[in-house]
Amino acid sequence: MPRPLRPALAALCLLAAALAGPVGVLLPRPATAQAPSASSTAATQPPLSVEQARAAARRVLDAVKSGDANARYAQFSDELKAVSSPSMVAATMRSQPKVLSYELLSVRSGLNSSTVEAEVTTTAGKRVIFIVLNPKGQISRYYVDHTDDPTSQVALNFVKALSTGNYITASSFLSPQFQKDIPPASLQAKWLELQAETGTFVKLGRAVEAESTRDARLVLVNVVFNRLSDNLYVILDTNNQIVGVDFPEIPAKPQPVR
Repeated sequence: MPRPLRPALAALCLLAAALAGPVGVLLPRPATAQAPSASSTAATQPPLSVEQARAAARRVLDAVKSGDANARYAQFSDELKAVSSPSMVAATMRSQPKVLSYELLSVRSGLNSSTVEAEVTTTAGKRVIFIVLNPKGQISRYYVDHTDDPTSQVALNFVKALSTGNYITASSFLSPQFQKDIPPASLQAKWLELQAETGTFVKLGRAVEAESTRDARLVLVNVVFNRLSDNLYVILDTNNQIVGVDFPEIPAKPQPVR
């Protein structure tokens, strides 16, 4: 039996005001001044130039358009390669609409990354994507414009990507800040940790928009495991980007056979 909606948690997540919740809740970290980590201090390379970023984005999109999974995998940063493989990339590409053409729209440079905006035409229509590239021209993350999609479907597709081990695809549904705070490896760890309590994943149930405010929406995604079923709480902002996820800390108990 799925957990009942917890008003306190729902209010916490929907307002996105508390940035540190109980164990199991993934929310962005507060934007406070922190001492740089060893990895950040090592990242001293300047970002790509506009032309370098455009060239790297073309290589990425050409690999997707041609269905070259090996080239696509090779374009991942080391962090993304650690949670993927060429065979996983190939399976993901087969499950997605085929890319017919693309147009690069803009390039924005940060301190050590470049974001390329592109409009992609697929067999399912047009879609705007944002590719974030590190100074080596590798993909560090990407996200897709889901503003006009049904909120419940975005949440369902996110959990579907998690359940099939496509953690990079799952990460693409997160907001840009949430992606920085919760990398694909963290999504993988939380999903595997959950199954240690619930048993292995069996199937997805329904996704229901439970509550909403002017700034956010809460979607419950029912997931069936081999020991029990439970709800994942997925919080989305007004652009349908995921800004919080609650992996149940204490899953529902297995129910007697009827």
